Amino acid sequence: MGTLTALGLDLGSATTKLVGIDAAGAIVMNVVEQTDPRGELQAERLLAAARQAGGQVAPVVATGYGRKLVGGAARTITEVTCHARGVFRATGRPGTVLDVGGQDSKVIVLGPDGGVVDFAMNDKCAAGTGRFLENTAARLRVPIGSMAELALSTAAEVPISSTCTVFAESEIVGLLARGAPVSEIVRGLHRALVQRLAALVRSVRLVPPLVLSGGVALSPAVRAFLEEATSEKVVLPEHPQLMGAYGAALIAADG
Repeated sequence: MGTLTALGLDLGSATTKLVGIDAAGAIVMNVVEQTDPRGELQAERLLAAARQAGGQVAPVVATGYGRKLVGGAARTITEVTCHARGVFRATGRPGTVLDVGGQDSKVIVLGPDGGVVDFAMNDKCAAGTGRFLENTAARLRVPIGSMAELALSTAAEVPISSTCTVFAESEIVGLLARGAPVSEIVRGLHRALVQRLAALVRSVRLVPPLVLSGGVALSPAVRAFLEEATSEKVVLPEHPQLMGAYGAALIAADG
């Protein structure tokens, strides 16, 4: 590990991300874990391990759904600010960030200096978040890591009309009872998710490029359908899942 100068902890509803950076702002360590029900204890453990490995006490900024649970953080900063900072540093240009999290999704428009020009958030319904795919994968008994491959394995798809995760699960039960192929249902689920994400993007003025962050960014099916829905090439930063924690670490380094 390089010299650790600052830490960013993103305590999300689904996963917790810790990023450590050096004096140049490069990522020198990172940890991604499923979020524990006792988030404050998980944060304490991760920070203690990082500081022990780094050999010094580094300042910490906390962000994410459970940021107020992080004891010892110098500051707590919203996800919008942290994702904006992380993505701008990673890409070096203005644009539109779509962050798809487990609890909510956010669209953030970055100005020429990386500042937040506009943003919109979906935090009222899980159908526009990563939770939508997780819940429906469980209903279909398909590993979440196989969902994208299954969606891209067929050109046919079954439309999912429900805009609520609970109702979508009921709709899936009916589709399975009628013999609909699982691959076509999964493709339809991805389409339904992306339609909601594209609508969120259209609620602000899209400034290219469209940058995807968060864990769902790792899905090639989501990226492909999003490009189709927005007619924009989707750009991925090197570590899309870490952008919130990375931005928090950069802010911590500012002092």
